[in-house]
Amino acid sequence: MTIIVFGSINIDLVATTPRLPVAGETLLGRDFFKAPGGKGANQAVASARLGIPTYMVGRVGTDSFGTELVNSLQASGVQTDNVFVDETVSSGVAMITVDVRGENQILVIPGANGRVNHEDVERLSRLLPEATALLLQFEIPMPAVVAAAKAAREAGVRVILDPAPVQSDVPDELYPLIDIITPNEVEAAQLVGFPVDGEESAKKAVAVLQQRGVKNAIAKLGAKGVFCATQEESFFIPSFPVHTVDTTAAGDAFNGGLAAALHEGLSLPQAVVWGAAAGALAATKPGAQPSLPHRVTFDKFLKEREVTPFPLEDYL
Repeated sequence: MTIIVFGSINIDLVATTPRLPVAGETLLGRDFFKAPGGKGANQAVASARLGIPTYMVGRVGTDSFGTELVNSLQASGVQTDNVFVDETVSSGVAMITVDVRGENQILVIPGANGRVNHEDVERLSRLLPEATALLLQFEIPMPAVVAAAKAAREAGVRVILDPAPVQSDVPDELYPLIDIITPNEVEAAQLVGFPVDGEESAKKAVAVLQQRGVKNAIAKLGAKGVFCATQEESFFIPSFPVHTVDTTAAGDAFNGGLAAALHEGLSLPQAVVWGAAAGALAATKPGAQPSLPHRVTFDKFLKEREVTPFPLEDYL
């Protein structure tokens, strides 16, 4: 059985700076580097590095970035036979600025990601019979996201949606197709229409998302922790304190860790802990995919904090 990720594949162009610029301001940066990224590809790498068989479905261009991106996915153990090389457009690019606190600003140029369509959904559908989960994001066209979610529902496959970047045109029909939704504070606030800045407001936000039809709603609150509501219960998981270097891909690491834990048969509370741990580890290193932890590092991190997959009652 596998995890399937349907989504974006980007090259990240990253600049570090003492602080993030304001509109119209020019700053001198510190460093620059290039790294593979894209929310879809990041989540696929996050899952594969935790030892889960993972398939990526998406698009790249015929440029050198496209070749580099596919090679990088393969190097992390991701199966890429269903990554289509689109000859009509460039690969996706994300321009990222990161300050000394690890906060970031990101501008995404979709490129080939913007061409993902029903043909890609058809390739995805052929993989679903062997899948335990389908991971989705919003860096590809919304019609493709909805069609993929419908195909997964028909196949009885769990749908995990990271609603990032938040879109203004999220259709009502998508919410009931989602088994688990995982917005961060900013994304949750944009989805529900009021500020989300802590546990109490997160509780209200996830309730709104469940009213729209989502089965399980998770609000990622960064260093404050994670709030989750299922159809039977709600719970809060504290964050793992770490020295933050760069929060890029921390949310993707969370979703990869969450999906990996569920794939291995852990409960949702246990899976949220895995997600929180993977996200914390990702925040300790610069870049997107370069920051995503391998299983040995991940297991060591949990062991050092006396967190074990079974049982988890003492942690909750």
